[in-house]
Amino acid sequence: MLFHSSLRQELMKSFGATLVILVTIVLTMMLIRTLGQASRGNVNPSEVSLVLGYTMLGHLQTILTMSLFISVISTLMRIYKDSEMIIWLTGGNRLIDFIKPLFSFAWPILLLIFVLAIWVWPWSYQQSQELKDRFEKRGDLERVAPGQFQESSNGQRVFFIEKDLDADKEGKNVFIVTHERDRQTITSAKSGRIQSVNGQRFLMLSNGQRLEISNTNQTLKLSEFQEYATRIDQDAFAKNDPIARTTPTWDLIQKPSNYHLGELSWRLGMGFAAFNLVLIGLALAQVNSRGAKGRHGLLALFIFIFYENMVNLGQNWVEQGRLGFWGLMLGLHVGVCALAVFILWTRHIGVSWELNTARIDGFWSKFKGLRASS
Repeated sequence: MLFHSSLRQELMKSFGATLVILVTIVLTMMLIRTLGQASRGNVNPSEVSLVLGYTMLGHLQTILTMSLFISVISTLMRIYKDSEMIIWLTGGNRLIDFIKPLFSFAWPILLLIFVLAIWVWPWSYQQSQELKDRFEKRGDLERVAPGQFQESSNGQRVFFIEKDLDADKEGKNVFIVTHERDRQTITSAKSGRIQSVNGQRFLMLSNGQRLEISNTNQTLKLSEFQEYATRIDQDAFAKNDPIARTTPTWDLIQKPSNYHLGELSWRLGMGFAAFNLVLIGLALAQVNSRGAKGRHGLLALFIFIFYENMVNLGQNWVEQGRLGFWGLMLGLHVGVCALAVFILWTRHIGVSWELNTARIDGFWSKFKGLRASS
């Protein structure tokens, strides 16, 4: 059918152009953010591209949702502006007849959004966090670059090592400054090596000196040693408790705690929001040649931002126990869907939602006249 094919073709062009623009913008912003994290030592500079890729993959469902909504709004507004809508309506088509071609175009994108939100989002977030945690919790000796002073992972020690590049676990000319509550220790040694004892890593120093400075009575204690062991990386291999964002969706369903239900409401909400935004785009896309241009576009942008924020806010309410999971899903997503269908139905039967300022002024003048006469 010419009506369906022409509409889907234009939607495809608009969606492709919008997606490229949004991906470019978001990718640039994420690149700047990731480079900033790498400069602060939160991300391994050699893994910037991996972290950027996982981050983009995790935000792809939001980009697709916004691209789909903008393409629907812009295409329908263009049809209204060029008076093509009048031709289609006078040719026997109704406004609700646009629902079928819209969703025949949008259903693969909606399915992809559901897949990204339910399965890809927790996996990509977990991979990104593992890269960051592995770099932040790397060993104290791995933090040190040859000829540079570097703070340890717990912030209590400063290291200086000339690394032996042939053996990654050995170093020479080791210098360590340790700050504790009641004392400060300065340790130097000609060589050092990493040795594992009972699953814990120790730095074994050879042929060195150790100076202890008491912070309470300012006494000094100097000692020499042939072998000295100090424990490193107390928290290097400590595993974080799994968080809801990295938990698979099936585990969220099987363990319905407040945090799990909040995360589940966000994942499902992203897909339902994309579905409802297609209906909202059809309900709001209307251009009045005598009205302010771009008004409906600004209203659509506001609705998208408001809807996405409500999904995030609803997640926080469910996590805090202030709102139930089903209450959020029914109240927000089913409510928005019902409102969009209601607006479409009223427009279908000819009810206009445009405010007539002349009628309002006339009504206000009559009201003031009645008050004056009384």
